[in-house]
Amino acid sequence: MMLFKRMLRDEDGATAIEYGLIAALISIACLIAFQSLGLNLADVFTRISDTLAGALH
Repeated sequence: MMLFKRMLRDEDGATAIEYGLIAALISIACLIAFQSLGLNLADVFTRISDTLAGALH
């Protein structure tokens, strides 16, 4: 019975899980942002390339 009461009071595991979930959510948000940024940068470089190619012809 004492072991069970001690396990209920021990919050170290819960805190570790919470930190893990927060880190996972931040990672997912960063991946989405970087993917969107990468697509925008690819579009910018394509336009620059097309402009330079048009200027050279």
